[in-house]
Amino acid sequence: MSMETGVTDIFFKRVGDNAIADPAEAGPETALGDIVGRMSAGKLTATVIVDGGRRPLGIITEQDVVRRIAFNADMAQPARDVMTRDVHCIRDDDPLFIAIARMRRRGFRHMPVIDDGGSLCGMLDMNDLMVNASGEMVGMIDSLTGEDSVDGLRDIKAALVDVAEQLLSDNVPASEIQILLSHINSDIYRRLTDLNRAAMMRDGHGDCPVDFDLIVMGSGGRGENFLFPDQDYGFILSDYAEDQHGFIDPWFVRLAEGLSRDLDAVGLPLCTGGVMATNPVWRKTMSQWKEQIDQWNRRAFDMSLLNFDIFFDFRAAWGNGDMARELRRYVTGIMRGNEPFLRAMLIGDADHGTALRWFGRIATARGDPDHAGCVNLKLHGTLPLVGCVRMLALREGVEAVNTRDRLKALFERGVLNRDEFEDLDAGFNIIGDLLLRQQFTDFKAGFEVSNFVRLNAVSRRGKRRLRESLRAIDALRDRINFEFGGDIF
Repeated sequence: MSMETGVTDIFFKRVGDNAIADPAEAGPETALGDIVGRMSAGKLTATVIVDGGRRPLGIITEQDVVRRIAFNADMAQPARDVMTRDVHCIRDDDPLFIAIARMRRRGFRHMPVIDDGGSLCGMLDMNDLMVNASGEMVGMIDSLTGEDSVDGLRDIKAALVDVAEQLLSDNVPASEIQILLSHINSDIYRRLTDLNRAAMMRDGHGDCPVDFDLIVMGSGGRGENFLFPDQDYGFILSDYAEDQHGFIDPWFVRLAEGLSRDLDAVGLPLCTGGVMATNPVWRKTMSQWKEQIDQWNRRAFDMSLLNFDIFFDFRAAWGNGDMARELRRYVTGIMRGNEPFLRAMLIGDADHGTALRWFGRIATARGDPDHAGCVNLKLHGTLPLVGCVRMLALREGVEAVNTRDRLKALFERGVLNRDEFEDLDAGFNIIGDLLLRQQFTDFKAGFEVSNFVRLNAVSRRGKRRLRESLRAIDALRDRINFEFGGDIF
């Protein structure tokens, strides 16, 4: 029996849509008496202490007023003297269930909400969030956000399969389930980074010697994970003096080694292609990343570089995200209108054609007895669509990395007409749905979970919709072949 829609809806709500829009705020020099007076008059339960850019510096709650201020502080003291520092914030575009889980784990009643630039834009109140919460919903949230340990996170990965399958049976679109899978996996990256960082401090290696952002790439960066993706991540380090390299780089090597080990233990296997921060190619300072992008641009026709297209779909999973956003802007600027580079990148993807053949026949795997009658819908469905849409988005200066967001942006800019947009958007969901259902079937049967879909298990209607989706992708490939001068595919 399916759960009620209200239960599963929690996984697709955003923090910003459920936050108090105008939270109380004050500067660090504001007198405590003023803050307490405002809170009392307005019946407020918390005030966020912010800097001149409205970036949270701390928080003062009603419990602080009762326990720490009322009897122990001078009302003329500035807020910075008694505020709780290192305030935990959450982004307005993060999933609401992640926020609820963090607040429950840490016993928070309040959590400030920040926008893309790190400025205060809202406040979450735990009492408000839990008014309509059912026990079933809270249980599902807890199963996906358990304790901070390798064993606890391994349990989360196991529970994630069950929740995702339930969502699919509730007819939630595959693309939305992929976003959920990606968010949970990103949360695992974040929590394991925190655990390894804390372990390094306990072992006498000290804290991060410079600021850094951890970025996830590929399907994780796009928010398009399927059930069991491997590791695709890197580090963007703040620039530092060259004479510090012998001290700083070994610290991050140690962090990456511990992180990759624990990710593998949890259920995110090592990347066979080496796309991990243990590899110096994916562990660079901001300046080095920019120089790498410049080199790729200068050597656009060096075929050995073309496998790096995975990099262009990245987003931050740990850190404040400032460096990831700066690098995204840099990439967008370099790639906008850069047809020679994009053409060279597509040449490397030329073999990623669709599975559609003459007269609407869908080609299955040949010479592979383990997958007889199957079609690899990632290689011959998702990848050609993602690659073509990525190319158009980079050419047009679209910063979004999610494929459906890119499609929407391209439609809004007039690059795609309505029929193209709707056919490709639908096709993305149709192919994703077939892949997810096959992966669930294989997992429950104890088979290897792969990207091969058994065609004889697809209904007649499903095959028809698949053909229509593949035709739309082929049409997009034909268009790109024409626009970029032909002979790519």
